[in-house]
Amino acid sequence: MFHEPLRFALIGCGRIAPKHAESFLALNEENELGARGRLVAVCDTVPELSEAFARKYRVDEPLKVFANYREVLACEDVDAVSIATPSGIHAEIGIAAARAGKHVLVEKPMAMTLEQADALIEACREADVKLGVIHQNRFNASVKILRQALEAGRFGKLTHGQASIRWNRNDGYYLQAPWRGTREQDGGVLMNQSIHNIDLLQWMFGPVDTVFGFTRRAMRPIEMEDVGAAVLKFANGAIGVIEAASTIYPKNIEETLNVFGTEGSVIVGGIAVNRIETWEFADSEEEKQRIFAAQEADPPSVYGYGHRELIADFVRSVWKNQTPAVCGEEGRKALEIILAIYQCQETGEAVHLTA
Repeated sequence: MFHEPLRFALIGCGRIAPKHAESFLALNEENELGARGRLVAVCDTVPELSEAFARKYRVDEPLKVFANYREVLACEDVDAVSIATPSGIHAEIGIAAARAGKHVLVEKPMAMTLEQADALIEACREADVKLGVIHQNRFNASVKILRQALEAGRFGKLTHGQASIRWNRNDGYYLQAPWRGTREQDGGVLMNQSIHNIDLLQWMFGPVDTVFGFTRRAMRPIEMEDVGAAVLKFANGAIGVIEAASTIYPKNIEETLNVFGTEGSVIVGGIAVNRIETWEFADSEEEKQRIFAAQEADPPSVYGYGHRELIADFVRSVWKNQTPAVCGEEGRKALEIILAIYQCQETGEAVHLTA
């Protein structure tokens, strides 16, 4: 039997972890999202990080502090884990958590290979626990408006789209930890930064038929790419373009998603696909002015505003026994595209994906 609020352990207290912890604080009390989740434990191999988190994000009772994730999984006071470790151990921890009967919420990428992703999906299915993947940009207000227009058929026939990441990750970022930028633990700009926007592109356009791309290590002292570009052919005949760079001088400029059809054109930009910059449909002038007037301000970081709503959806999926909005199968899709780009870079040949 699981408790309300749903009791979470946060495994990994690094760069992205505050977004998880802040979301749990917001969801601890009654809220407009109808979901209550509470942080009860934190875990990190660096004691200073986990202890600092325990002090900062406690509510009433002290948070339990662990240095080994397996100790977390043995804790009966934990219903679910939120995994924010280096990417290379996401699947390992998620599989162990599922086998321990814990629901699994995992940061992107859910795994580093499709074999790992499939093993994680299967482990959660066998254990009858929920699996959610953090692709929080699906919950941006701007993206939800775009998605509603798409589902209403307002674009007509989709023709093409583009996902662009133009950010800066300097040498200091990669030198913070030895796993950053490695093939086994992190990947490059496509796997680490651009994966969110690639997820949005495929979510809007549907299954991908063919991938062709290039990657380069242009500037940074890493094993993987800091620049990547690809062309996708979708099953519906539309064309997609991916542009990703962590080399932009001197700072983050934008994350942009373009969707074009025979009857509509929308560009969502801002620092983290958070602002509608172009909204063109027939007879939509009044609607456009209303949308532009209600825009959110740029978020304080490229992580955006979506973590709280995504985690709330995950909590509701547990209590209502429903599939999370971004389940394991959904999280796998962007991963498959990125791995196809990597394969293409190695072989020089287009990669055909199976449906």
